[in-house]
Amino acid sequence: MAYRVRRCRSLEELGPAVGAIGHYFGWVPSTEDVERFSKLLPPERMHAAFDGGDIVGGSGAFSFELTVPGPAAVPCAGVTVVGVLPTHRRRGILSRMMRAQLDDVRERGEPVAALFASEEVIYGRFGYGMASLTLAMSLPRASAGLGVGLPGSAGTVRFVDGPEALASFPRIYDRLRRETPGFMSRSRDWWESRRLHDDPDDRSAGAGPLNRALLELDGRPAGYALFRHVRTEESGARKHRLQVLEAFGLGHAATREIWRFLFEIDWIEEIRARLLPVDHSLQLQVARIGRMDLRVDHGLWVRLVDVGPALSARGYAADGRVTFDVSDAFCPWNAGIWTLASGVARRTTRAPDLRLDVSSLGAVYLGGFSFAQLVRAGLVQEARRGAAARADAMFASDRAPWCPEMF
Repeated sequence: MAYRVRRCRSLEELGPAVGAIGHYFGWVPSTEDVERFSKLLPPERMHAAFDGGDIVGGSGAFSFELTVPGPAAVPCAGVTVVGVLPTHRRRGILSRMMRAQLDDVRERGEPVAALFASEEVIYGRFGYGMASLTLAMSLPRASAGLGVGLPGSAGTVRFVDGPEALASFPRIYDRLRRETPGFMSRSRDWWESRRLHDDPDDRSAGAGPLNRALLELDGRPAGYALFRHVRTEESGARKHRLQVLEAFGLGHAATREIWRFLFEIDWIEEIRARLLPVDHSLQLQVARIGRMDLRVDHGLWVRLVDVGPALSARGYAADGRVTFDVSDAFCPWNAGIWTLASGVARRTTRAPDLRLDVSSLGAVYLGGFSFAQLVRAGLVQEARRGAAARADAMFASDRAPWCPEMF
């Protein structure tokens, strides 16, 4: 049976297309849910798969700007809500949706696509490479504290309401976004409906209201934290933990002080945070690193939709020239030999220095992994001795990529 895949044309189609992935979480989007979601992802950015007149799958893409090394901002499709109903699995529908979506992304002039993979074995075959790792942290409150040798407490922290948070938090976020590879742009609608929205029906079991804390240094906004108190019962005993959703500071001092504030909150047994960068300074600042339970997980996955514009859009740490022989079975317009020199990638007839799949270019694009690592893993082949080291000198980044929010 032939299945049709096309863009959604209305909110009436957007709902069941999003509902294809919602089915697996027991969520049927209401009319209000769809209207709110459409402010972030309009129908034309959602592809739906049709079996006759029924929608059986969906795949969406937010319109973002992604910060890449340089730093620079690159138009990026944030792939999201991808799903096929269980009645129609293993019929090639996902591949059809990925095909239509990447064609559409290219037509829109977005040279890069990115996603968080719920199942990491899926997206490699569509050219996505794991571009970053993340840390999840759990720290007993009794062991939470900063180490000796750090400056004493500075600044003040106060709780703010939604309007004040909306006036100050995005400015702090945007300053960090402009300098941190992996950060995604956020629109006002995104802040209002995703980051600062606090619908009691959306809270997980035991989770309390959203707390918005603003850090000020010398009377100026310098950082913020979004967190919840979560109450659970274990073996008949109540447990209270602090779930940190975001904690940012402008500079080292502000970052230290916003975490000092969180560590010193009373009446909790545990502090948890997710989606931290692997090079977060907390690992060097806490007094008892041995009590900090850190778990590494995969983070952002990146797909170079258009190799030439994507490589030309980011900055490079060193001058040099490297030639890639790129294979790309899913987007054949990328396949072939490319030379990167003076920050610009062009097709060439030069002999290649490195042979690799486009997914490997995605893995190194944000500076989270090196060509040398991929060579050792058998994912990149050196055609010329020393080529990986030369490419790594160019692609190096002074900080690990970090995308602090799943989408």
